[in-house]
Amino acid sequence: MTDPNAGPLFDDELEEPPEVVFGGVAEDSDVESGTIYVLRSKSDHPAVEANRNLLHKIGVTGGDVQRRLANAKLDPTFLMAEVETIATYDLYNINRARLENLIHRVFAPARLNIEIKDRFGQPVIPREWFLVPLFVIDEAVERIKDGTITGYVYDPGQAKLVRTA
Repeated sequence: MTDPNAGPLFDDELEEPPEVVFGGVAEDSDVESGTIYVLRSKSDHPAVEANRNLLHKIGVTGGDVQRRLANAKLDPTFLMAEVETIATYDLYNINRARLENLIHRVFAPARLNIEIKDRFGQPVIPREWFLVPLFVIDEAVERIKDGTITGYVYDPGQAKLVRTA
């Protein structure tokens, strides 16, 4: 589940991993890292329509979420369709890229297998869409906060996070 060469999730310069803060009021010493966002597609693709309430894009950005979504209907990452924001979680004291990779590994068993044509007709396989209920995503965020997420993976058959061996 974890890659020993991936490096620490938290700021390398700190002697102890800091508390990860989501939303709320940050302390003066906290460093704003970005936002986890959870999106739902408005695509009319049959696979999306059939799973609309279960299908979520989970990503991490250092910028403004709404700005990131501005041209969603022109971007195969967003399934060439408008999207709606379902949830956001502000991040402090955490490496965005490593966190996003970790989240995607946890939910990899439920990754949507779909090929979308971009606006030039080229095939693209988006990698950030998962067939996962929102309550499980919320649980994963709680496990990120308490530092236990690396011990879990999503089991689609049970529709829940399960401990890794």
